[in-house]
Amino acid sequence: MVTETAQQTTMKIQGTPVVPGVAYGPAVLAREEVPAAAIEAFASVTFPDAAAALSAYDDAAAAVADGFAAKAMSVSGAAAEVLAASAGLARDKGMRSLVRKQLNAGEQLLPSLQIAVEHFAGMFTQMGGLMAERVTDLRDIERRITARLVGVAEPGVPVPVDPSVLLAKDLAPSDTALLDPSLVLALVTGLGGPTSHTAIIARQLGIPCVVGATGAGRIADGTWVLVDGTTGLVVTGADPEESRTLAADDAVRRDAIAGWSGPAATADGVHVKLLANVADVPTAQTAAHAPVEGVGLFRTELSFLNRADEPSVEEQAAIYADVLAAFGQGRHVVARTLDAGSDKPIGFATHKGEENPALGVRGLRLSFDNPDLLDRQLDAIASASASSGVETWVMAPMVATVAEAGEFAAKVRERGLKPGVMIEVPSAALQAARMLEVVDFLSIGTNDLTQYTMAADRMATDLAHLTDAWQPAVLQLIAMTAAAGVTARKPVGVCGEAAADPLLACVLVGLGITSLSMAPAAVRPVGAQLGRVTMADCRRAAEAALAALDPEAARIAVRDALA
Repeated sequence: MVTETAQQTTMKIQGTPVVPGVAYGPAVLAREEVPAAAIEAFASVTFPDAAAALSAYDDAAAAVADGFAAKAMSVSGAAAEVLAASAGLARDKGMRSLVRKQLNAGEQLLPSLQIAVEHFAGMFTQMGGLMAERVTDLRDIERRITARLVGVAEPGVPVPVDPSVLLAKDLAPSDTALLDPSLVLALVTGLGGPTSHTAIIARQLGIPCVVGATGAGRIADGTWVLVDGTTGLVVTGADPEESRTLAADDAVRRDAIAGWSGPAATADGVHVKLLANVADVPTAQTAAHAPVEGVGLFRTELSFLNRADEPSVEEQAAIYADVLAAFGQGRHVVARTLDAGSDKPIGFATHKGEENPALGVRGLRLSFDNPDLLDRQLDAIASASASSGVETWVMAPMVATVAEAGEFAAKVRERGLKPGVMIEVPSAALQAARMLEVVDFLSIGTNDLTQYTMAADRMATDLAHLTDAWQPAVLQLIAMTAAAGVTARKPVGVCGEAAADPLLACVLVGLGITSLSMAPAAVRPVGAQLGRVTMADCRRAAEAALAALDPEAARIAVRDALA
């Protein structure tokens, strides 16, 4: 919603809050397009033949891919993952083949690139799920290759001279990954949802962030903007003195939070286990220094995204052991078996040619016709656990039936490990009590659970209001799962992005969730928030959220309940 007053240009834009925090500063706009004049000038460039034009494309695509790869080396975790994926997409042979086909048919180079991108963008959109988000990456790659061809700097995020609020229609993860929190006070995008890669990386960086802020494109470069990452409100024309006070007060609050050292407990002493999400050795080493009690989600597949062949048991065990060793004895690690498929294609595991990969053969389903794949991974995890001496739990993703859970649990127990399953599919939530008869713990993946519950692609900007873990239907399924854990006296955690929301964390604890796993940057804000409320407050917040009709109303009701 955008409103204006006669006295001054004032806009109040309601977006989806992603990372809490208040910021006030001048707007800096991300440059999204290649200058039209440069493209027009390039139109007069001729190549001797199609081979020469393809060679120019190869050089430009390689330069873009090398740029992504170089950036990936300077970061870790989700940021490194998406940069490496973008590098692979820029080098994609299928893209090159389609460009070559167009050139051989007599088309000019830039139109050939555009046709190829449109073809794959349509394919990714049709595939849905997280593959649909790759369309943003694809458009970003097209702009960067075009810039290289026409001889101008690649478009993207400018480096602010002074601390500023970054505004963009949308951001490719490759841009978000390299933001400097000392210069970017807050991030506002017109598109995107709460579980997009941009949102996930913003949480990792700890930058106040609002996504889906329709109307943000009307804010001019240099306009002073007040951003509230807790409520999702973006305001121009706000009183400068009041805005500076709000931002200063929030800075004091965040400084206090930075000193929180755990362990997490409510104000009346109820312990809540806070854990970290990790992807590889660097992220594990970073997380080990955070005030966490272990790892709630070790994404094992992220170590193998670029592998065409399956790593041996010994190779896998060495990688897993290094991750486990970062935590030492006394803290446990929950390893998720390969969550390949859909948005995370792995050459040696993923099924090809599926019409709807998000609903296809992914996660545990990969083992249905290739059981040895799972057996070898479990052997490697068991070996790493034995060599490191670290308590290791193992959970399977995309479990839909009790029979699947039981068969998986048997394999895990054979290796002396503790078995669990992820609750990402509504059928699993509905059968949570029976799941706990065959496994030792449950972990709720709120990103996919929300997508499948609401029948809404989590990357569809127009459906961001549906792909929100604050949706009452999603909270009902979480409540049902948590209640099953209370009855069975077994742990039920949340490892999806919802766990990183300090306000929602209170709701989850009030519902009976026993552990919350998140990016290390989110641990202190969540822990500090829990320490300010009692268990009775959390239960009251949970009741308020469940009674609300939509996510915005739920957030307001919970803030009121905790006030």
